[in-house]
Amino acid sequence: MIRIAPSLLSADFSDIAGQIRLVEDAGAGMLHLDSMDGRFVPNITWGPKIVGDLRKLTTLPFDCHLMIAEPERYVDEFRKAGADYITFHYEATPHAHRLLQYLRSIGAKAGVGINPGTPVAMLDDLIEDIDLLLIMSVNPGFGGQKFIERSIHKLGEARALIDARNPNCELEVDGGIGAANIERAVSAGATILVAGSSVYNASDPQAALRDMVARASAAEAAR
Repeated sequence: MIRIAPSLLSADFSDIAGQIRLVEDAGAGMLHLDSMDGRFVPNITWGPKIVGDLRKLTTLPFDCHLMIAEPERYVDEFRKAGADYITFHYEATPHAHRLLQYLRSIGAKAGVGINPGTPVAMLDDLIEDIDLLLIMSVNPGFGGQKFIERSIHKLGEARALIDARNPNCELEVDGGIGAANIERAVSAGATILVAGSSVYNASDPQAALRDMVARASAAEAAR
């Protein structure tokens, strides 16, 4: 089942409860929460405290994307705060296999993401232990960036790897996703599509999200 995951990085935090209700009502399948540390990426956002506060506002699954160095030091706090999926970056830790196994042991869905410059082949020895594989279609750190077209090819490569070795793994794409490319991303194999500025910066965010849900569903039916 295709799910759209609005990214709260683009939301208006002065009315975050209202911003969450807005996308819930429009068909969001989960919420994407970007945690950045200013080390792994050149931006700083929030940590487990904010995740815990947001957890009180919704029952939607939390897809916590850790763009942080040494993610193994913080995953327990994110899980306790209410993270359902915890996705770290392959490039951010020397022990990705160990961390994937640990995430599963604490009851989280274990995700791993790769930057635009990292080939899908780097995950060959990890794929059986991954619950969510994230293809970054922009360089991580900031919202509102332009979609990297090469990402469609990488989604296809990732889909082939998943289908061959771990069919239950979700395939997520994050960065520059909107009406112009959502159907191609689904056709290439994505099952979770992160959309931030294309939802929250739209003149009518609910209409924008509903349009993306409809486009994604149609592309899934045709796949």
